[in-house]
Amino acid sequence: MSEPDPPQDDSPKAGGPEDERLSAEPLSRAISSRYLQYALSTIMHRALPDARDGLKPVHRRILYAMRELRLSSTGGFRKSAKISGDVMGNYHPHGDAAIYDAMARLAQDFVIRYPLVDGQGNFGNIDGDNPAASRYTEARMTAMAEALMEGLDEDSVDFRDNYDGTLREPEVLPASVPNLLANGSSGIAVGMATNIPPHNLDELLRACEHLIRVPDARDDTLLNYVKGPDFPTGGVIVDPPASIAEAYRTGRGGFRVRAKWEVEDQGRGTWVIVVTEIPYQVQKSKLIEKLAELIQTKKVPILADIRDESADDIRIVLEPRSKNVDPAVLMGTLFRQSDLETRFALNMNVLIDGRTPKVCSLKEVLRAFLDHRREVLIRRSRHRMDKIDHRLEVLEGFIIAFLNLDRVIDIIRYDEMPKAALMREDWSREFGRATSEKDYVSPPAGEGELTEVQAEAILNMRLRSLRRLEELELLRERDALMEERAGLEDLLAEEGLQWERIRDELREVRERFGAKAPGGARRTVIEEAAEAEEVPLEAMIEREPITVVCSQMGWIRAMKGHIDLGSELKYRDGDAGRFVFHAETTDKLLIFGAQGRVYTLPASGLPGGRGLGEPVRLMVDLPNDVEIVDLFVHRPGVKRLVASSAGDGFLVTEDEIVAQTRTGRQVLNVRDGVTAKVAAPVAEGDDAVAVVGDNRKLLVFLLEELPELGRGKGVRLQKYKDGGLSDARTFRLADGLSWLDPAGRTRTETELGEWMAKRATAGRMAPRGFPRDNRFN
Repeated sequence: MSEPDPPQDDSPKAGGPEDERLSAEPLSRAISSRYLQYALSTIMHRALPDARDGLKPVHRRILYAMRELRLSSTGGFRKSAKISGDVMGNYHPHGDAAIYDAMARLAQDFVIRYPLVDGQGNFGNIDGDNPAASRYTEARMTAMAEALMEGLDEDSVDFRDNYDGTLREPEVLPASVPNLLANGSSGIAVGMATNIPPHNLDELLRACEHLIRVPDARDDTLLNYVKGPDFPTGGVIVDPPASIAEAYRTGRGGFRVRAKWEVEDQGRGTWVIVVTEIPYQVQKSKLIEKLAELIQTKKVPILADIRDESADDIRIVLEPRSKNVDPAVLMGTLFRQSDLETRFALNMNVLIDGRTPKVCSLKEVLRAFLDHRREVLIRRSRHRMDKIDHRLEVLEGFIIAFLNLDRVIDIIRYDEMPKAALMREDWSREFGRATSEKDYVSPPAGEGELTEVQAEAILNMRLRSLRRLEELELLRERDALMEERAGLEDLLAEEGLQWERIRDELREVRERFGAKAPGGARRTVIEEAAEAEEVPLEAMIEREPITVVCSQMGWIRAMKGHIDLGSELKYRDGDAGRFVFHAETTDKLLIFGAQGRVYTLPASGLPGGRGLGEPVRLMVDLPNDVEIVDLFVHRPGVKRLVASSAGDGFLVTEDEIVAQTRTGRQVLNVRDGVTAKVAAPVAEGDDAVAVVGDNRKLLVFLLEELPELGRGKGVRLQKYKDGGLSDARTFRLADGLSWLDPAGRTRTETELGEWMAKRATAGRMAPRGFPRDNRFN
């Protein structure tokens, strides 16, 4: 009996084609390996610029595609959609919107110090408006972009395959200008970022020339030439020289940039401030919105109005509230509270040789550029020598043809294979005779035979070239080429000559794009500004009397002048008055919440009294379920008695409870259903404390028994079996304890011995006529 067949296994066999897709490595290692590949790709091919040409791959590909489209600075424009489409299809297989945004940035003169794209149409503005769609705009290269690609056809840089291997693209541009520092760059990679400001090209080229003369120059010496960033929007850098030097020496730091302003006389003693330049990367529209908000919220009371009168240039008019305001004080306040002063962070993290990310100093970045220029010079020189050698070979053939013109014509006319016949013929005797008077003799390859290149050139020669003058031109051309070749040999053999040539090239670039060229002068002023003194809010506010009105539902407003506190006021339906008191616009209001937290409101920021006010909970972070215990004007040096419903309390100075933020400051600690109940002022001369509970028991004790704290739960004021504290106040024992009876009359009890006791005792029943609500007022 035969054995049954083994069960069929349909799973892939080891070694099969599907096995190649399987991996036995741990998941953590696989993930880390692939994430590392992604990180390196982001660093090298997207976020960080190359130190040699200062470009990221997308910008390099945009410029190269425009060159392939022959969009020179003196030629015509092409649609931006065509350019971005070619870039995407040929070199950069990413979204056309991202490519167009990158190209538009290269054309914005308020972003790029030396634009690389000449845009025609709406390419956005400093207000933050986006460029028009790519089908509506046109572009071409600028002269600066052409300078970046000078020598690209002379084997000056390496080329690589594009993403699908059908075309070739440069790995880096020859870059005859230090574009990295001239135009700056910014980007965020994986685990690193870069942020480089623009600089003045004339200063950079001078620094490069100095670095050629003194290769071991110190960073501080280079700062004699490079004063600091030169932003396209101008502005004023106000950092001290030591801070700027440290930033360039380490490659990390920052620059404080302020708007440029001037005082414009309006006649009759009035004036306005005109801002003519704003900090780099600040959108004008958002800046004006922020300044308008400062006016609306009265955070800068000495600023009355703002107007944008900008056209092609920047003109922002700031109108002070009073002509007596110091302009420097006003601008110092605006510098602190708006984007009229910003900080540009410096992080010169770049790719050295296109591969290694490194945070470089100013000297290292300039050295990377100069080393690249030397490499480009050597490669261009070698390429030129190859061209000269090829041309000399052809010229030697032409000269032989002219010396033996009849024989050459005879071969071409009667021989069936003239090219082979020309190469077999021995021309050495005639050639040697023709060139014996010359310093350089280079007979054809072989024993006086023509090379294939020479024979082909002779066969392609025009008949009109067979004249005597042409022979003399060939001899002169050969001599000139030999002289040029000897110069190139000397150049390649001696490093000093190479640096002299590079220095000459840099001087030519300075003539084209330096300080004397249109737009080449420095725009950003560098000066060390003294720190503006902190001006208190009260000093900027015009002192005026007001009446503060706050309803039971928390709607607050400020009415002009000191009105009669007993006059009838309007409130919303279902609402009624609670706090009404006199104050001044320079005062600070303190709000004591039931959770024991104190909030601060400037009286100058209250809404006007024409309406019914605004909710106070929109002005401070007071929770909706927390009631307002008290609202009062802050008086420096005044003490207050704060107490909770549990009967705990202490003394606190008002100076210690003023809050600086919307969130307030915690003063009285309460929990488990306990709420803040009292925040009574302590008048000068008060020496006793009166406490009454919900049980109508009154206790009087000396003020010296209470501690003075900044924050806490406090000590027990009165002991309760049930209920809690209802009210508390301080008074002068010799004057007696006063309260309002139900009829509104003031009653005073001077004989308080019956209620005098130690703190934390129960007390005794309140005297006859004490208010039913168990409150003193």
